[in-house]
Parts: sequence; C-alpha cells; structure tokens
Amino acid sequence: YWNSISISLVTAIGGGIFGFFLAYAVTLGGLPRFVRPSITTFSGVASNFAGVPLAFAFISTLGRAGMVTVLLRDTFNFSIYDAGFNLYSFWGLSLVYMYFQFPLMLLIMTPALDGLRREWREAAENLGANSFHYWRYIAMPILLPSLLGSMILLFGNSFGAYATAYALTSGGAINLVTNVIGAQISGDVLNNQGLGYALALGMVVIMSLSLLGYSWLQRQTERWIR
Repeated sequence: YWNSISISLVTAIGGGIFGFFLAYAVTLGGLPRFVRPSITTFSGVASNFAGVPLAFAFISTLGRAGMVTVLLRDTFNFSIYDAGFNLYSFWGLSLVYMYFQFPLMLLIMTPALDGLRREWREAAENLGANSFHYWRYIAMPILLPSLLGSMILLFGNSFGAYATAYALTSGGAINLVTNVIGAQISGDVLNNQGLGYALALGMVVIMSLSLLGYSWLQRQTERWIR
C-alpha cells in the first residue's frame, strides 16, 4: 500500500497547490475574460484524460525516444535521462498523474473562490486590514475546508487509478496496490484471488476513511454557505 499512498499524497498535495493557484489566477487574478472559459474547458477534458491514452501521450513526449527527449538531445545536446529524469519511475508516474490532478482541483476550487463575497474584503479593508490580513484571517479560514476536502478527492482519484500506471510501467515497475490486485485476480501465473480480494478490501477501508474526512470538511464549508 505504501507506494500507492505515497504517489497519492504527492500528487494530491502538488496538484492541489498548483490547481488552487491556477484557479485563483482564473477567478481573482484579473486575467482577460477569454482565458477563464479556455482554461475551464481544457480542465474539463484533461481531468478525464487518463488510462492508456495518457500513458501513450507521455511516452511519446517524454519517453526515451519521445519527441521532447529527442529534441533536447539533438538540439541542445542535453539528455534528461542522463540528468536523472525517468518517466518510468515514482516521480515520473507522479508527473503523469499530475496531468489529470491539477485540472480537477481547478474545477473544484473555482466555485469556492467565486463564493468569496466582495463585501467581506471591503469590510476588512474598512477596518484597516491589508491583503495579507484578509487572506490570513478571512479568506483562508473559509476556503481551508474546501481546499483540504478537494485534496482528499485528489488522493482518492490517484489511489484508485489503474490503467495509467499499468500501461506506463508495464504492470510491475512500480508496485502499486491496484496493479497487484489486477495481477492476483486476472494473472495467468501464480495468481491468488483471495489475496487480491483482501487487498481490495484494504483499499475500501482507506477510501472510506478518506470519504469520511471529506464529508466532515464539506459540513464545515456549508456553515459559511448558510
């Protein structure tokens, strides 16, 4: 379980932070109006772009014979793999997962940021608060339950992913629990369905705890909506 939990935590935190700042830039950052619909449309597509097509896209781009890898090697005589990068490693898989994690975070956090009322900022400024004080004492306490709850959703989204990791690592380079379950249930050699069912039950327990945490955070958020 540890590899799956580690990748889920890394991509949930990384995708959550990056997605939050991107959502802030889209909603409150003063960008041109046409930017928001474009980024939202991209996020809606990217958040559902996973599995074998996503793995193939990254292999074609950043694999050992990928387009970007060859371009950097032939143009700048720089090899990202000699520099330590490896698409088929823990951090490489985390990078691939980030592709569908941060767009999902953007879609979740955009309504929460839109829910910040202008009157709250005006009242804070009238009382002498600057931008830091507003975000420290007003905005972030309101957004924190939504932010943490969204990261929990990202954790579950990554924890249950199967096809992307299987296609990218050929099912065994990184020992994720979903790949182990697939090998035990549908494998042709040394399969053990009982072990697969036991691992699946463990996943249900972890996901149930995550959903309980998300439900509690949602109730905290609803206090401000009311």
